[in-house]
Amino acid sequence: MVTDAAYARCLELARQHYENFPVASGLLPRATRPHIAAVYAFARIADDFADEGTRTASARLALLDDWRDRLRAAVGGETVADRSDAAAIFIALGDTLRRFELDPQLFEDLLSAFRQDVHTSRYQTWEELLDYCRRSANPVGRLVLRIAGYREDRLDRWSDAICTGLQLVNFWQDLERDVQKGRLYVPIEIVQHAGADPADLQRRQFTQSWERALTDAADRTRGFFREGRPLPDAVRGRLGLELRATWLGGLRVLDRLTALRFNVFKSRPALGWADALVIGARVLTWSRDRTVSRSPRPVAP
Repeated sequence: MVTDAAYARCLELARQHYENFPVASGLLPRATRPHIAAVYAFARIADDFADEGTRTASARLALLDDWRDRLRAAVGGETVADRSDAAAIFIALGDTLRRFELDPQLFEDLLSAFRQDVHTSRYQTWEELLDYCRRSANPVGRLVLRIAGYREDRLDRWSDAICTGLQLVNFWQDLERDVQKGRLYVPIEIVQHAGADPADLQRRQFTQSWERALTDAADRTRGFFREGRPLPDAVRGRLGLELRATWLGGLRVLDRLTALRFNVFKSRPALGWADALVIGARVLTWSRDRTVSRSPRPVAP
């Protein structure tokens, strides 16, 4: 079937891209993996439009506009059955949207964040950065919950906290790469409070002032992981294992950054097989938060 082939291509695309954290991994229930891969493929390709290569800003925005138009057509049940990756993504995504009655605004939020990456290279305040995370990361967590059959406000809040934490960790991990692209995600208010100078980063000079700025940012980031800690205990089955691994992986990268004193110009921490073994062991020995009650069993689509 065309739809089966489309999902298979989305799974291939998900496995081709390096990520710190599991994407449609074997920990998830088998039935959810193709649908989560479709969401991931949609977001990954759109993010690449905004971020990768040497396209002009206008060319990037045009590609994102086309992606938005394809999304809206898929919501209405319209797809083009050709052999392109774009066609495969939207055939699969359209099916997932209808099957799980997903809110298209979550996908529109992702696209709005990617568009923002094209024309915004600095954030003045922490609140501005969190608004970006609300649109660039949090929708993915909510979509995973919906596909797994969960629709609860408290789960959404915990998921948002974890997704924001993961996005922030990625910013601090990719500081050098972003500087090379002319971007800085550390809010200017934190930079100024620490007495840091963005020009030092351009010269690849990581100063004590920048260590203070990133320490402040990392401390705030840990707060989001603490806030989201109840989520893996509040869902059932294999999804809980996936969420444990994701939570543990994010904190492990943050711990690595802290040990490096955030100097990613010297070394960029990334998770490898040894980390996977440690995280796997900690998933199995995870201490349940006894203050959190389980959610009702998810509703099957």
